Amino acid sequence: MQLIGLIGGLSWESTAEYYRILNQGAQARLGGVHSARSLIYSFDFGEIEALQNSGKWDAAEAAMVDAARRLERGGADFLVICSNTMHRMAGAIEAAVKPPLLHIADPTGAAIKAAGLKRIGLLGTGFTMEQPFYRQRLIDKFGLDVRVPDAAGRKVVHDIIYRELVKGIVRDEARAAYRDVMARLVADGAEGIILGCTEIMLLVGEKDSTVPLFDTTTIHAEAALQRALQQ
Repeated sequence: MQLIGLIGGLSWESTAEYYRILNQGAQARLGGVHSARSLIYSFDFGEIEALQNSGKWDAAEAAMVDAARRLERGGADFLVICSNTMHRMAGAIEAAVKPPLLHIADPTGAAIKAAGLKRIGLLGTGFTMEQPFYRQRLIDKFGLDVRVPDAAGRKVVHDIIYRELVKGIVRDEARAAYRDVMARLVADGAEGIILGCTEIMLLVGEKDSTVPLFDTTTIHAEAALQRALQQ
C-alpha cells in the first residue's frame, strides 16, 4: 500500500472525515484489522483562516508548500489536500515536490461525467465559488457548465462554513438555508450539485436535494484509497 500524505487541518473537522473514510475503506477492502497508511500534516486553521480573509495568499501558499515538503521528507508517495479552497495552491505544490498531487476536482469531475451530467451547481467557500482556480479546471478538463449561487446565496454558504461547520456546529436552520440555496441552483438548471467544501457533507446529504449531490470529501478520500492500493 502506498503512503498517503494528507495536508489537513483545513479544518480538522473535515480532516477527521478523510481519516475515517480512508481507514474504514481500507478495512472493508482488505479485511481483518487493516487500515490506510498515511501521514497527516495538520495546520492550525486559525492561522490559515486569517491569511485567507486578509488576502495574504502568498503567505498561505508558502505554508502549504512547506507542509507538502514535510510530507515528502516523511516518505509520502502522493499528496492529498484535505480542502477544496486550498487547491488554489495546487500548482505551486506540484512544482515544489516530487510526490504527485491528487487534485480534488479530478475525481469529482470524473464522477459527474460518469453520471451523465453536464450542468452542475457548485457550493463552497466564497473563494472556491468566485475565483477561477476550481471552476475552470472542471470546465477545461471535463467540459462542465458550472453554476454558482447568486451573491446573497454565496454569502449564506460561505458564512455558515466559517462560523459553524469548521467548528463542528451543525444546525437545522443552517441546513434549511442550504436547502434553499440548492433549490435555487436547481431552478437555474443545475442537474447536480458539488459540495465543494469538505465540511459541507457534515450538514447536508442526498435527502436534502432533489438532484444528485457530489460530496467532494468522500469522492476525494475514496480516490486516494484506490490510488494507494494500486500495485
